[in-house]
Amino acid sequence: MPLRNDFDQLVDVKGGFISREIFVDADIYRQELDKVFTRAWLLVGHESLVPNPGDFYTSRMGEESVILCRDKKGDIHVFLNSCRHRGMKVCRYEQGNTSLFTCPYHSWTYTTDGKLQGVPLHRTLYDGVLDREANSLVSVAKLCNYKGSIWATWDKDAPDFITYLGDAKIHLDQALDCRDGREGGSEVIGVHKWVFPANWKFAAENFLGDTYHNPSHRSVDLIGIGPSAAAGKKGRRDDELEKAQHVWISFPEGHGVHSAIQPEANEYIESFLDNPILEKYFRHCFEERKRRLGEGARLLPFVGTIFPNTSYHGRQPRGLCAWHPHSPTSTEGWRFFLVDKDAPNEAKEYLRRYYMRYSGPAGMTEQDDMENWLYATAASTGTVARRYPFNYQQSMGAYVTDHPLGGDVSTQVTEQIARGFYRRWTTYMQGGDWHELLGSPAGNRQAAE
Repeated sequence: MPLRNDFDQLVDVKGGFISREIFVDADIYRQELDKVFTRAWLLVGHESLVPNPGDFYTSRMGEESVILCRDKKGDIHVFLNSCRHRGMKVCRYEQGNTSLFTCPYHSWTYTTDGKLQGVPLHRTLYDGVLDREANSLVSVAKLCNYKGSIWATWDKDAPDFITYLGDAKIHLDQALDCRDGREGGSEVIGVHKWVFPANWKFAAENFLGDTYHNPSHRSVDLIGIGPSAAAGKKGRRDDELEKAQHVWISFPEGHGVHSAIQPEANEYIESFLDNPILEKYFRHCFEERKRRLGEGARLLPFVGTIFPNTSYHGRQPRGLCAWHPHSPTSTEGWRFFLVDKDAPNEAKEYLRRYYMRYSGPAGMTEQDDMENWLYATAASTGTVARRYPFNYQQSMGAYVTDHPLGGDVSTQVTEQIARGFYRRWTTYMQGGDWHELLGSPAGNRQAAE
């Protein structure tokens, strides 16, 4: 049966319509695994999950299991979690420390730098035939430790990670950098993993900056679950951005963010009122960040998605999330909750509890999101429903392209970021080269048609 190649018809960026087929069709999903998840840069984890030589953490890239580990020299690697003999997982634990990975099937053994070390009955069965070097664990083509977050790609021709990020870099930095403006310095204090019956793109699209769906969180906002809820402030978070100019940005690489620019005065807005110690700590962080970054401190994060499937919250809460595909209608979410590594223990414990209250399978806000995603997925499987595309016409043309932040910048709620995401998704699905995938005019051909 021939593969589908009608992606220009399925994704109509100019008209603002996207077929439901791309969220439920099995053939399209199989092509995504081959054309998107083997080429794009994907989040694997964080260096704080493997702090010592011999530490490992099993992660995923697309549907496939990979091992994030540190070798005995302290270097970080990412390997396909599959023995070269018969494919059995060589690591069946979620995390730990080891000097060797031993396949439980036929006991081939690999070192933490991926080399094949032990082969039972080697002299009798394989002497003069087996090339150990050629049968090492399969390594990713490229790996990047970016401010503690670990990213990898299977594509040897992929650009370096910084080039891949493009102008979205400064926005991702807001989640990864210390609250007081120092570069990097984050650590993971917990990981939530759960499976939900929805297509992975619904979740990725949501965190591009879909502010339009906020009414679905009304019940949470009325209750108040934020860091100042006990002090009488309603909502999911402190309103640090109440005086800011919000911006929604679509980047040519397919990334999208919702950030905010504070007024020139950039005055501190009280937060964390439920805990005086935390209020004092974050007030200090605000002042230090302003001192270090100057005008740059006016930019604050909200949410964003790095194409294809890594999203982030920038402040309240703060973390990275990978939306791992399971099937056309099933996704596994992994939330990596972040804090500053040198933050006071009291702050870490408070934030850990707040993050769980907000996000993840039991998070009061994320439950609302998941309900939206899974009903949208289920509805799209219907015979009649699949005849009618989704409408993506919101704020058509309401953006500028000459803003200092780069990309298509909107100052009103918009679906331009979603249109940009699916435009780039189409380029991947059509087998575009990296010049096109990074946003050359050829890669944006639909916009001009």
